[in-house]
Amino acid sequence: MKKGRIIKIISNQYTVSFEDEVVIAKPRGKLRMDKAPVVGDFVQVEQCEDAYRIHSIEKRKNRLLRPAIANVDQALIVTSLKDPDFSIHLLNRLIFLVSLADVEPIVIVTKQDLIEDLSSYEKELEWYKKAGYIVEMTYPGSNDENLKQILKNKVSVLCGQSGAGKSSLLNRLDPEFQLQTQEISKALGRGKHTTRYCQLHSVADGLVADTPGFSSLDFSRMDLSHLDSCIKDFQPYLHSCRFNDCRHIHEPDCAIREALGQGKINPSIYEDYVNIMKGDSL
Repeated sequence: MKKGRIIKIISNQYTVSFEDEVVIAKPRGKLRMDKAPVVGDFVQVEQCEDAYRIHSIEKRKNRLLRPAIANVDQALIVTSLKDPDFSIHLLNRLIFLVSLADVEPIVIVTKQDLIEDLSSYEKELEWYKKAGYIVEMTYPGSNDENLKQILKNKVSVLCGQSGAGKSSLLNRLDPEFQLQTQEISKALGRGKHTTRYCQLHSVADGLVADTPGFSSLDFSRMDLSHLDSCIKDFQPYLHSCRFNDCRHIHEPDCAIREALGQGKINPSIYEDYVNIMKGDSL
């Protein structure tokens, strides 16, 4: 029995990476009925003559539904300043979404080279840095050494609007990534910028899932009872409210609302938190 990580799934073909080799394996029938493996899973694989079988799945530290991937360290939320235009509310909700899945959000801002005056954007982004979120600016020709260090030895997913520059970013970080995606696209008969399924690629000494991203921002079926504890802006004040079950909306003596009034909490983060707790859609 050998332990490896699933890096690609197409139909019933599971590509499993070990330290010394990559193999194609199939899951045991009983395993598929019990819990289907997803990309990112650590699995125990047994070799039967020339075939490989996935015998069991190791315990997951987290799992995303869209894209279907497990054991993710961080999500790079790629948001452009132009084409498509910057959306603070989309950014906030993607931060909430990945944080609820126990994944660290990292804000990646693209296309600053298309903006003449960055001052208003920098003011907005300063709120995120102040709260403790990593914020990186990137554009064609930029020095992306910080980003490469962020990706190193981590499993990352990319999410954000279509056209925000996710694939272009990966191509800049690792030119070999473009070759990988072109080969895949040719095999699938699709355009080179179209991503239809989840796969982990080696980029900048880490593993990155280039996926369609989070196709839904629907929070209606999610457990929001601990959303407040997932938001970095709120964390310094969580245990200072009068009521232990404070939702930070109308309750008296709420430390988070008090901090908001004192200019210590990002007002747009709080606004989107309240809207989600009330069941409003984007």
